[in-house]
Amino acid sequence: MQTHTGSCLCGVVRYRIDAPIDELTHCHCKMCRKAHGAAFASYASYASVPLDALYFMSGKDQLGVYHSSEHVTRTFCIRCGSNLLFVDNREHEVGVAAGTLDSPLPAPPQSHIFVDSKAAWYEIHDALPQHNGDSPR
Repeated sequence: MQTHTGSCLCGVVRYRIDAPIDELTHCHCKMCRKAHGAAFASYASYASVPLDALYFMSGKDQLGVYHSSEHVTRTFCIRCGSNLLFVDNREHEVGVAAGTLDSPLPAPPQSHIFVDSKAAWYEIHDALPQHNGDSPR
């Protein structure tokens, strides 16, 4: 079994994932851009992993929650503001902000999603697959 660990910027929230991370997506939707303050958000598949494979080792009481849409909850550290999780309540998976992973991650398959709503000032210059919506699964 693969295990990955991660944490927020200040280190108060620490988590463990007991599952492989099979894909990374770079989401260009407006909500992800706003939430991350960047041209896109990279999720290790935001990382989509089974919800029951995610464990908080510390700081669960320091998680802030924002319901960004009817089906999506985003979590962040209330101390340092690190964006941590993306939970779609229609799925039993959670997306983990790839930048919060502390353990090494071999390069899994990657793609750009929601490129039809990317920032006008950002140009994609890599050869990764691009999707106008979510990545096909």
